[in-house]
Formats: sequence, C-alpha cells, structure tokens
Amino acid sequence: MPDAASIHVMIVDDQTSIRAILRNSLAQLGIINVSERKNGKDALEYLSQNSVNLIISDFNMPEMNGLELLKAVRANPRMAKTAFIILTGEASKELVQEAVKAGVNNFLAKPYTVGKLKAVMEAVFGTIV
Repeated sequence: MPDAASIHVMIVDDQTSIRAILRNSLAQLGIINVSERKNGKDALEYLSQNSVNLIISDFNMPEMNGLELLKAVRANPRMAKTAFIILTGEASKELVQEAVKAGVNNFLAKPYTVGKLKAVMEAVFGTIV
C-alpha cells in the first residue's frame, strides 16, 4: 500500500487546462510530486533523466501520442514496469485493444471524478494512503 506522498506521477497531455485539473485532483488524493509534459516526445526526454511511479497520458497528442509513448516506455528495460494509465475522452475499441496489448495498466475516461481517479489508481497500486 503506497503512501500518496511518495508517489511521483507524470501527467502527459497537450492541454494545459487538463494537466492543471489532473494535478489538482492528484493533490486532493495527497499526491503532490507531479511532473507535467505536453506530449510523448517531451515525456520520453524527461524520463531519460528521471523516473516516476506512474504515467497518466492522454491518447491524442501531437508529435507522439499516448499509445506510442506507452510502447516506448514498455520497450525500455529501465521503465518497463512503470505504471501507465491512459486518459481518454473517446477511444476506439481498436485503440483500447492495442493499448491493452502494449501493456497499459488501466484507463481513466474523461470527464472523471476524484473518486474515479482514486479507484483507477488503486486498481494499479493497491490502496493509497
């Protein structure tokens, strides 16, 4: 059971407002160690020098989308076990199946509540205190 204060989350979304809302939601859960990136390419650059416990990434972004980021993370032995949640407004059945095949840990549908975010995270980590 992880301590919320010890979890480092990276939010990857091209929309500043979505990143801010997600950061606020995580803070309500006691998670304050949060990094933000605007696309998968920026996220990979950050991850080349830093590690995180959880990546919450949007599906649709310019330069490198969430599915491409997931595949790159899973292909890197140093990051392969990093928890990964896809944040999505609408995803085709094919994209969801491809993300599952690539090793996504869970999905969070927009719009979401803080309670739903907590439930999705706990499905990945176990109870968060």
